[in-house]
Amino acid sequence: MLKFNKIFIILFLLGSVALLTTSCNKEGKNISRTTGWAYNDPKNGDFQVTQLKEQKTGPGLVFIEGGTFTMGATEEDAPFYEWDNRPHQVTVNSFYMDETEVSNLAYLEYIYWLKRVYGQDYPMVVRNALPDTTVWLNKMTYNEPLVENYFRHPAYHDYPVVGVSWLQANAYAAWRTDRVNEQRLINAGYLTYDPNQKDDNSFNTEAYLAGQYKGKPGKKSLERNKKDTTATGQRIASYGDGIILPHYRLPTEAEWEYAALGLIGNTVKNRIVDRRIYPWSGNGLRSDNRKNYGKFLANFKIGEGDYMGVAGDLNDGASLPAPVFSYWPNDFGLYNMAGNVSEWVLDRYSPTSFQQTSDFDPYYGGGFKTFKRGPNGKIVQKDSLGRIPLVPLSKSKLAQMQGSAPPPDKFNMSENARNGYAVYGVTSLVNSKSRVIKGGSWKDPPYYLSPGVRRYMDEDESSATVGFRCAMSRVGSPEPPKHYKWKKKR
Repeated sequence: MLKFNKIFIILFLLGSVALLTTSCNKEGKNISRTTGWAYNDPKNGDFQVTQLKEQKTGPGLVFIEGGTFTMGATEEDAPFYEWDNRPHQVTVNSFYMDETEVSNLAYLEYIYWLKRVYGQDYPMVVRNALPDTTVWLNKMTYNEPLVENYFRHPAYHDYPVVGVSWLQANAYAAWRTDRVNEQRLINAGYLTYDPNQKDDNSFNTEAYLAGQYKGKPGKKSLERNKKDTTATGQRIASYGDGIILPHYRLPTEAEWEYAALGLIGNTVKNRIVDRRIYPWSGNGLRSDNRKNYGKFLANFKIGEGDYMGVAGDLNDGASLPAPVFSYWPNDFGLYNMAGNVSEWVLDRYSPTSFQQTSDFDPYYGGGFKTFKRGPNGKIVQKDSLGRIPLVPLSKSKLAQMQGSAPPPDKFNMSENARNGYAVYGVTSLVNSKSRVIKGGSWKDPPYYLSPGVRRYMDEDESSATVGFRCAMSRVGSPEPPKHYKWKKKR
């Protein structure tokens, strides 16, 4: 009998500890440690706290774990003997990047949406977004079939879109942000599909968060209101719910270069073993893998008049751009970070930008913009396209944030040559619209395959050799998401 009592007491104590532990854990998740008020309770004001702890990976993106690396030239600039990217040590924070270049099919989806939503009342929105297919024209080359077919024919669906300016690429990234977030809100039950969106009644992330887009409410939104008798109207998701992702955007030059080198496959115990010239190890341009021995690792111009080799044994397999999943990915899992098409990045171009930027997430860009607000401090109403207008921060606010005004750029456009400034069109082709282009293309010799090489073009220009891919900032921990596929391969 005594033995039975001891066992009963032990079991009782164990059960009490388990119950107490469960209660504490539950209370810890739903009760504020600082005020004792309950989270997610309509009775006390309904302060919402999500259990989500990590950013979700957006469609098409690959996680890029950040770190330090030597940014800049890896070879002497033999063609022009320029020295606009002196090697310098920087750190890049973790981020996400598109696995491939944006394809024609992806861009056609964008054009179709613009036609459906804006085409009737604002046809210029559609027209301004179309790629310039005349970039294929050349007086001494028969490229007329490409003008008609490269962007539109299904045979080219998986090829990288070209003829897109820097401005158009940014507009695509903004549109993609809205479509991804709209789908995520639909999946979470806050919205339902609305194929009849038109003009200002179209989903925009900022307008939704500001309460200026209602759309068709989902079950979660309506169910919430039934439980909360104090609520009026439809409950919208907030940024704090973790459903809405950060913006898709162009990668910065530092991000692009870091991702292209793929040094994660070339490190041992916090040490980079060898500095890479290309997105793969070694000095060669052909595979040394036994199965693919001798095959070219990228799409580029092999030599004068040689874009693809001889019939029966095409060396790089492409005379022009190749499909976006061609060749082999680098150690981050990114395709065509050398060759195929060059790519727009976010930065303005300056030969001396490496002297002016920070050594953490360096970026040489324009002014930060924020929502336009009225005299009462409230965000103004969205425009006729459903977008909230943006305005630059005031000069005083910028000076307060930066400590001082940014240093002048002597290579950017100036009306005269006073104070040592260059004059655009006279002593310099660089101006305030010049944007950096990274990577080689199908038309470039091997030198341009090195991620450290940089070129530029005006933001409103386009080319048959230039495409783009999107990136997204990583919020929270710089460590890889749990169970990320390449983490096991390291």
